[in-house]
Amino acid sequence: MSMERGLSRREAVRGGLFGAAGLALPALAAAQPAKAKSVIQIWMWGGPAHLDTFDPKPEAGNDYCGSLSNTIPTNVSGIRIGELLPLLAKQADKYSIIRGMTHGVNAHETASYMVQTGRMSGGRDVYPSVGAVVSLLKGYAAGYKGLIPPYIVLTEPQGRFSEAGFLGSRYKPFATGGDPGQTRFAVEGVVAPGISDQRQQNRREYLRKLNSLEHAMKGDAQLAASEQAESQAYDLILGDAGKVFDLSHEKDELKERYGRNTFGQSCLVARRLVERGVPYVTINYKGWDTHKQHFQIMRRKLPELDKGMATLLQDLSERGLLESTIVWWGGEFGRTPRVLWEAPWNGGRNHFGKVFSAVVAGGGFKGGQVVGASDAKGEEVKDRPVYPVDLIASMYELLSIDPGGKLPHPMGQAARVTPTAADGVTVGGRLKEIM
Repeated sequence: MSMERGLSRREAVRGGLFGAAGLALPALAAAQPAKAKSVIQIWMWGGPAHLDTFDPKPEAGNDYCGSLSNTIPTNVSGIRIGELLPLLAKQADKYSIIRGMTHGVNAHETASYMVQTGRMSGGRDVYPSVGAVVSLLKGYAAGYKGLIPPYIVLTEPQGRFSEAGFLGSRYKPFATGGDPGQTRFAVEGVVAPGISDQRQQNRREYLRKLNSLEHAMKGDAQLAASEQAESQAYDLILGDAGKVFDLSHEKDELKERYGRNTFGQSCLVARRLVERGVPYVTINYKGWDTHKQHFQIMRRKLPELDKGMATLLQDLSERGLLESTIVWWGGEFGRTPRVLWEAPWNGGRNHFGKVFSAVVAGGGFKGGQVVGASDAKGEEVKDRPVYPVDLIASMYELLSIDPGGKLPHPMGQAARVTPTAADGVTVGGRLKEIM
């Protein structure tokens, strides 16, 4: 599987991604109307520890809990979560916790591929991620319009596999680059560091004066297409479309609530993007591959997660967006329940794909529920195993994408939106309990 960066603004304009044009494909919609219009995926890059977040096991003792041995109640009776997530505890009525996630894969690349496609790696084809499928079927094939591409990554792609798969570069995510936590969010190709909007406008006007060829060849189709692409690019830079990335339009109090850091402000940008109608936004949240110094890192990272994600859920709800926006939290796997006190780990947690947690909210998913369970030490699935394909197919159903529908394959091969047991994947069933 190749490692690819996200789509740049220049590549997007050249490929026509900022217009409404797309492949002439059938709408692969399920029979019922879509409950969800957008997805915000909070990708916990590296794999978060389920015992320290949404599946705490205080009775398991120090070898499993380390210094995070307490739990806190939520606003839903009977549901308790990790002690460093007090704000998310107040929002538990808005989300459901899946405690029986499993796939058994412990390598970053192969686990990421499985969680984001529902398929085992190593086959003939690289299948597209959920974001690319939504970009295709809820974006271009559904008549998506606007200058902002339908699949955005804040702020950099994973690089674990090609998210577009065999769909091709047109469906790669547009990676913003930059840092929304800075005073000015320098989105690649949209905001140039150190260059004001006025200077950009002056540059555009000067280029127009120099463009004698265009004036001499009025009506030339190729030049007209080039002019349109340039116009779209400048509309994104200087027009209303690019302002979706400008957080100066948000109140300082709200920005404080989200957290004045890259993750918190990424959550705020994600809300602005779905508010604008972008169907898929991924926040690639780095820093969770905690082989060493796990608990020190958790005491820094978990409050940051708590503030940003809790505010996102509340903000979406207050604006009436949560009912049409799926928020999907999780990583490629969990971390080993038993703490590795010995050298060289000295209090770390390694990769663990046997059982881990995911969280879903909005877009037709019920809140205040727990699906499945792990055993007393979080080492095995005790009840209701949920495989990646189960969660993915459930989200597709809420988006009114037929999980059994066909994907366009460059070689004309049969390719389904999601695999079945006949394809060699283990299936537990869609999440009807919370849909």
